[in-house]
Amino acid sequence: MEISLSPEILFTIGSFPVTNSFFWSVILSLFLIGLTLLVRTRMKKIPGVLQNIVEMFLEGAYGFVQSVIGSEKKAKKVFPLVFTMFIFTLFANLATYIPGQAAVDIKTAGGVIPLFRAVMADYSLVFMMTIISVLTTQIIAIIVHGPFGYIGKFINLGGIKDLFKEILKGKFKPALLAQGFLDLFLGIMDVIGELAKVISLSFRLFGNMFAGEVLSAVMLFLFPFFAPLPFMFLGLLTAVVQAFVFSVLTLIFITMASEIEEDKLAEEATI
Repeated sequence: MEISLSPEILFTIGSFPVTNSFFWSVILSLFLIGLTLLVRTRMKKIPGVLQNIVEMFLEGAYGFVQSVIGSEKKAKKVFPLVFTMFIFTLFANLATYIPGQAAVDIKTAGGVIPLFRAVMADYSLVFMMTIISVLTTQIIAIIVHGPFGYIGKFINLGGIKDLFKEILKGKFKPALLAQGFLDLFLGIMDVIGELAKVISLSFRLFGNMFAGEVLSAVMLFLFPFFAPLPFMFLGLLTAVVQAFVFSVLTLIFITMASEIEEDKLAEEATI
């Protein structure tokens, strides 16, 4: 049994390497697109069983997003991104447990490698999803708060400015100096916090799914019959939970970014 942290390359298209995790993600994407088009073309005024299930699921998910973000207008804009991330991550995680896929191998120049690999056990894909999530959050913060207001969150010179004003008046207040350095320090901590989002989001999803894949493979190798079943059920639970956590954290980050201007207006109204 061989465990590889990086996905194996199946073949190359020009200089572009096609890995087994990328190959599996393309198949899942085509499946989800086809399923969406199938449901879309079979929509009826009097819904059937499948349409009822889909509508209930969509309404529940949309209601949850709206309850978190607190605005129907915002929910309509955010819901497609958050829900797409949830569905893709959920199906990608659950597809890992399709029976028999681990036995499908392909012979390449580098030897015999598995044709399929857990999509979320490929850190490059998880990293790109995280970058999309974090960049979307930053763009929303810039739109809501303005470019200068956004930069001011990380470079707050208000305390230093007040200190110089007092010095020009012939006064020196140590408290303003301390406040200025504190504002700069908090700005640096905000930058670190934004960078930490990338690490926390990506490592959480990747670590759990890769660990689940390795644990299942080890248990199947050592005890190929009934012993792996509890670990597989735990892996299925983790697959659902991690898809939910990733999408909900994205929703929370977007909600916090979109509330910056509202908080500022509330403070101005109280003044």
